[in-house]
Amino acid sequence: MNTPVDNYCERLGPGLWAEPLNAATNLAFLIAAWMIWRLAGRRDALTGGVWLLTLLMAAVGIGSGIFHTVATVLTEWLDIIPILMFQLAFLWLYLRDLMGLGRMPAVGGLVAFLAAALVGESYQEVLNGSLLYAPTMITLVVLGVYHYRKAFEGRGLILAGAGVFLLSLTFRTMDNRVCDQLPIGTHFLWHVLNAVLLYLVARAYVVNVRRASGP
Repeated sequence: MNTPVDNYCERLGPGLWAEPLNAATNLAFLIAAWMIWRLAGRRDALTGGVWLLTLLMAAVGIGSGIFHTVATVLTEWLDIIPILMFQLAFLWLYLRDLMGLGRMPAVGGLVAFLAAALVGESYQEVLNGSLLYAPTMITLVVLGVYHYRKAFEGRGLILAGAGVFLLSLTFRTMDNRVCDQLPIGTHFLWHVLNAVLLYLVARAYVVNVRRASGP
């Protein structure tokens, strides 16, 4: 369980700071969480769901930061689980509170998303493992189009997030291919851009959620 994980260009040794950029850029998630918390507070929208999204955004940064300093098979789960939980929480909240779906259709949406992600995860050799995130990309586009067509406040936020995610996926995919030309790699840009993505989608929810919504 303590086997060192060396997945990225930047890691050249076993030390805690062998990936300084990959570790430090996780602060972007904490900043994004703080900005959403401030926004929700100003709009009197600190619902249980908003608190959940904010805490999960912070957990993404903390978990990924731990993994990129203590890079083991065990700590890798701290990198994987929070971002999966954020995706599931956001999808659930959006389907329930903004689309107005009932419990069973919303659960069905989560199950379909998880099933698609598991299929992508089984093809780690494709696109440097980025196929895992294809369901996320598709979901962002579908929700983004719905959000835009419904003319919600911040109607372009989720579609903008889809564009940001496409760019971040590109940098994640090319990381191990550019090690010779760029020893620091491009994975740190995956962190920065994904923090922007989480902020955009969380903002799209916060500015439209009704105060009465639960977690």
